[in-house]
Amino acid sequence: MSLTEKEIKDLNVSLREKTPLEVVQWAMSNANTPVVTTNFRPYEASILHACSKALSDIPVIWCDSGYNTSNTYRHAEEVIGLLDLNIKLYVPKQTTAHRDVVLGIPDIDDPKHAVFTEQVKLEPFKRAMAEFKPDVWFTNLRKGQTALRDSLDILSRGKDGILKVSPFYYYNDEELDTYLEENKLPNEFKYFDPTKVLENRECGLHTN
Repeated sequence: MSLTEKEIKDLNVSLREKTPLEVVQWAMSNANTPVVTTNFRPYEASILHACSKALSDIPVIWCDSGYNTSNTYRHAEEVIGLLDLNIKLYVPKQTTAHRDVVLGIPDIDDPKHAVFTEQVKLEPFKRAMAEFKPDVWFTNLRKGQTALRDSLDILSRGKDGILKVSPFYYYNDEELDTYLEENKLPNEFKYFDPTKVLENRECGLHTN
């Protein structure tokens, strides 16, 4: 989708008046190769529901680091089955067991943590994006999550030129709870991201 920065800014104003599903439908109607990414963290069922409702076979890119909790994996299986998601699974090139021996999970202040993040999250993500070459990327970024995300909006453009669409950008947890309840969707809070550790820390996907 080719939009100028001014067009994106103007659209963000108008899209704030629309529901998340209407935002998704608008973006879908202007996209050639849309994808949605997920890690099945808390509240991910919301965007997966909205995207699959607008386009049932949209590619759902799941970059599984291999360090998810058992609760997250069970939650993922439930949501995949419930929404009949078109999952495209991407995993690191090295197994978790092997990495645990040679690298482990370095502390976030350790220079090796950047290597770890590249291996378990960034490389699989880059591989997925290179294969699908999306022009629109649906993601569940929300205002208030991190300083970087506070500087974005419903629509934002990454350095790679892909238009990122965050339909629930202005939703708080309570509003998402209501969305999940109204649409009979599950949620799961026992989640761990070894590349972030701290909730307000970026993992690197959205800095490009």
